[in-house]
Amino acid sequence: MADSRDTRPVWRRGVDARLDAVERPERPIPSGRVPLRNAALLGAGLLGCGVAAAAFFQPESGIIAFCIALATLLYNRAAKHHRLFGPLVMGLCRGGNLLLGMSAVWPALPVWWPIAVVPVIYIAAITLISQDEVHGGKRAFLYLAGFFYLLVHIVQGGVAFSRGNFFGALLLIVIHAALIGKPLLAAIGNPVGPLIGKAVKAGVLSLIVMNAAWCVAFGYWEYGLGVAALLPLSVWLGKIFAVT
Repeated sequence: MADSRDTRPVWRRGVDARLDAVERPERPIPSGRVPLRNAALLGAGLLGCGVAAAAFFQPESGIIAFCIALATLLYNRAAKHHRLFGPLVMGLCRGGNLLLGMSAVWPALPVWWPIAVVPVIYIAAITLISQDEVHGGKRAFLYLAGFFYLLVHIVQGGVAFSRGNFFGALLLIVIHAALIGKPLLAAIGNPVGPLIGKAVKAGVLSLIVMNAAWCVAFGYWEYGLGVAALLPLSVWLGKIFAVT
């Protein structure tokens, strides 16, 4: 991680360039394939375009997108390596993404905004696991992540039940639990870096199944099937790009 006293522009010092040079030298920036300046300019440009596009749709969406961008920068610059603050901020980024999607149907936001807590918990669990994917970790944090996963499934089941779509959503919830549970149990049994990395990858890729379960929980089967159909593509892309 860059020295907090380093006054050079961020594109010259990077956020995790030094740490990645040691732990993940194969990645584009530490390997030298992508210059720091180019990466910083691209990242800033994409964040700016995202906020602008949301604001163009409606001002409220732009405000949510701006908050997401700030949380993203906060995570990468300050919170990333903090055991508890890091997972919380990363979870807030994902919860903000859900709120941004809800803002497309503005009347739904005041009613269903509490659901945004669910991706906060879920992504916090994945981030909690990922902090030990290089050197290995402690079982206590893996158990805590498993508890967070369980909370997510309980809330999803409760919402689906309240909407009269429990059994349809339950199938996807069970599939999701199996996808994330098997690698997590393996990591708990032997909390070494490679197994923890697999648990992180499973948590990220299976987000698609969780999203499909949400669609079905609200009665939108066709959307749920469409989302679930993206899983094979994501698994294939996961073999090309680092999903950590």
